[in-house]
Amino acid sequence: MIAFFNVTKKYGPQVALNNVSLEIAQGEMVFLQGHSGAGKSTLLRLISLLERPTRGHIAVGGKNISHMKPFKIPYYRRRFGLISQNPKLLTHYSIFENVAIPLLVSGYDRFETSRRVRAALERVGLLDKEHCKPPMLSEGEKQRVGIARAVVHKPHFLLADEPTGNLDPQLSLEIMKLFERFQQVGVTVLIASHDASLLERFAYRKLHLSQGQLIDVSQVKIPHSKEAQHVK
Repeated sequence: MIAFFNVTKKYGPQVALNNVSLEIAQGEMVFLQGHSGAGKSTLLRLISLLERPTRGHIAVGGKNISHMKPFKIPYYRRRFGLISQNPKLLTHYSIFENVAIPLLVSGYDRFETSRRVRAALERVGLLDKEHCKPPMLSEGEKQRVGIARAVVHKPHFLLADEPTGNLDPQLSLEIMKLFERFQQVGVTVLIASHDASLLERFAYRKLHLSQGQLIDVSQVKIPHSKEAQHVK
């Protein structure tokens, strides 16, 4: 579970998130909507500990992560798959090598790396492209490689920041359906997008951010104060 308890994030005088409280259940798929600058990316960066809250705290799996010691953060991030609008693939490396990077960093042996990479590529429908290099792929295929790289280490959570921003409507729909498949096997998926028409095609819970605040709380689970007191 991911929970925000009265979280505020400031960059100098600018307020990126203002007193946000929410819960995302384990295995849930949630859409984070809002205009550019609404605070969507900041919220994802706080969950992955690329940023720290100015006030309030965040719990993941029942544990307060807001003051996690720096040496623990790399191990914490292994629970996450991070996906952005631009997958930033290494153009001189093969698709197989791009997807293998998280496993090589974590010290997996050659056999296990090969097995996991091919399983991830098969999951996103690109096993036949493993020897290709990124310039040979379409934009939709590049995004699928980014997703394969994000899930190759079998994360508990997928955080996607505008993953369809560079894609046409049909490819965007295909990518969203791919995320849906991961949620169906128990992965918690949080997707930030400003494409309301695309998100409305799916019946998952939607959180609406505007100027750093949740403006539609009718479907948002707010942590109770007693719950906050028990998060360590």
